[in-house]
Amino acid sequence: MKLWKKIKNYCLNNKIELSILIFLISLSLFFASLFRVEGDYLWHIKAGEYMASHGILTKDVFSWILSGEYWMSHEWLFEMIIYYMREFLGNGHFILYPFISFFFIYFIIYKRSRENIKKNILFSLLWFTFSFIFVFYIQIRPHLISFGLFTLTLYILYDLFQNKDSKKIYLLPFITIFWANFHGGSSNLGYLLCFCFLIAGLFKFQFEKIEAKRLNIKQMIKYLIVGIICIPCTCINIHGVKMLYYPYTNMMDVTMLKNITEWQPTLVSDISHYPFFILAIFVLFVLLLSKKKIQFIDFFLFGIAIFLGLKSIRFWPYLYIISSFYIFSYVKEFKTEIAYKSFLAFSLTYLLMFSMNVYQKAPVEISKRFMSEEMIQKIKEENPKKLYNFYDYGGELIYNDIPVFMDGRADLYSEHKIFDDYLVMNKMEYNAENLIEKYDFDYFIVRNTDYIRLYLASSKDYELVYQDLKNGSSLYKKR
Repeated sequence: MKLWKKIKNYCLNNKIELSILIFLISLSLFFASLFRVEGDYLWHIKAGEYMASHGILTKDVFSWILSGEYWMSHEWLFEMIIYYMREFLGNGHFILYPFISFFFIYFIIYKRSRENIKKNILFSLLWFTFSFIFVFYIQIRPHLISFGLFTLTLYILYDLFQNKDSKKIYLLPFITIFWANFHGGSSNLGYLLCFCFLIAGLFKFQFEKIEAKRLNIKQMIKYLIVGIICIPCTCINIHGVKMLYYPYTNMMDVTMLKNITEWQPTLVSDISHYPFFILAIFVLFVLLLSKKKIQFIDFFLFGIAIFLGLKSIRFWPYLYIISSFYIFSYVKEFKTEIAYKSFLAFSLTYLLMFSMNVYQKAPVEISKRFMSEEMIQKIKEENPKKLYNFYDYGGELIYNDIPVFMDGRADLYSEHKIFDDYLVMNKMEYNAENLIEKYDFDYFIVRNTDYIRLYLASSKDYELVYQDLKNGSSLYKKR
């Protein structure tokens, strides 16, 4: 009875904080239930399965065209973890992985701005709901943990910016090591953010609404030293120093930037990109309409996030995370007596939507995403040695132990110029027939809408083996 009374008293005295935490849990569950299983997940899980039996992968074992070639498996730790999660939890890992990722992000944001969040409940509800921007990125892939590590890194760096005696920054090298093994393609963000805070802290000025406050020497030295230490820390992984420049070579790969949807630049002409512009405009309006001075570090990071978002749509979630660290401090205090009730009402709404989403997705059949089971079985029966396949089919073929010509590991194929050749053949552009002859394909699995399918159908050198009208794919073989 005494324990129950203590719990009851604690709940009554902390009802706003508890209602906010329940809301964040509910929101995380809701977003987790929106997960998508796509081709990249399928080869990630297969890579984890392979490594569980054979050790860490540094060479390609999934394609026939590059078998044995060096592969920059910069996400190996994620693949191992997600494989074991599936082994122990079954389909539950589809919900658990994104839930942990989102709740970790929200909890760090809440920990950073707890008092400001409680001072304006209505704005806080609006801002957390505004994280719909993540909907476009809810996949069982390593970028979710990168969002979490990015959030934690910002929390540490902001803490030092406001407290010269903060020692949390000494955790950053260890975070960088973990980052370099879990999602090496983003592991440079740790030391880059260090230098961003250092640069912003070098200035002291006031221009219109923007105000810069210079850091003291102690803070500058901490940012500089830890930032420098984090650079070699990115090299503590199975690929060594190559991880240091890997993110930059990726970002400069024109072929991938042009042809991978999630890497493409943000365009005003593309209506699906409008949510990103809405988010940016909303944050800018909050800053400009606030009666408070805009801190230079906040505006500086906002500008960097906008630049990266315009360069590639995959960076927009970082704008939301960055803005979450300062936006609550720019809105005025607006208390309400029904604060905790508002959070609980929204929590109930998100829990109901979570339940509906989970019910609609159960059971999850991850082996039937792009091609029918009949098509997969037919390909296995034919046992192709040099299969040409549509890019999006690669993950599912790997998942079913069928060697591929192309899959979601675009950086691997781009490095060997195979990605360029694939694009020419898929669209039957100049020199396509010569390339088909060069690779000497014995089978082709293509979409019914591809130009190469029209070529195969009209050529006497190839015959149709199986066609799936429902999923829109066709299997051809060389006569």
